Amino acid sequence: MIDVKEVLSAAEEKMEETIMYLDDALARIRAGKANTKILDGIRVDSYGTMVPLSGVASINTPDARTIAIKPWDKSMFKVIEKAIIDSSVGIMPENNGEIIRLGIPPLTEERRKELAKQCGKEAEQAKVSVRNTRRDWNEKLKKGIKDGLSEDVEKDAEASLQKLHDQYIKKVEALYAAKEKEIMTV
Repeated sequence: MIDVKEVLSAAEEKMEETIMYLDDALARIRAGKANTKILDGIRVDSYGTMVPLSGVASINTPDARTIAIKPWDKSMFKVIEKAIIDSSVGIMPENNGEIIRLGIPPLTEERRKELAKQCGKEAEQAKVSVRNTRRDWNEKLKKGIKDGLSEDVEKDAEASLQKLHDQYIKKVEALYAAKEKEIMTV
């Protein structure tokens, strides 16, 4: 027989993973100010192994419009620059022999709208994932009736699952609203 608490716990865990993924995805979208997370997806070739940029250099933000990358090995300058140029970051690196600087340009109104739209798509995907989780676990609860779960317990569990769904949809909307505000603030 199905354990209702286990089902609700598993569903909540899956929805929480969706929120964490959305938070990470939104952090990688640049909002006009320096954020080292926009470099998280960049991997560089370090002695034959592809490693994250943070594995071969220290990355920090000395001010709101600059990201500074200081490679630990001087031979990595060209590799890091090439990886940044080839990435979707869209910023040309400046190398002074000591540090690679990325100057974050202010966003145009048109670019802000594009980024807000991109965030909206990410948020919509997260909502779909939360809905799919609810649907999948509802189906398991319905199958549980065949295994001896009473209909009353199943209906109560469905109601709890719906409350969980609503709670996580609100979290998605809050994350999206905060990121959209960050992007649209000049």
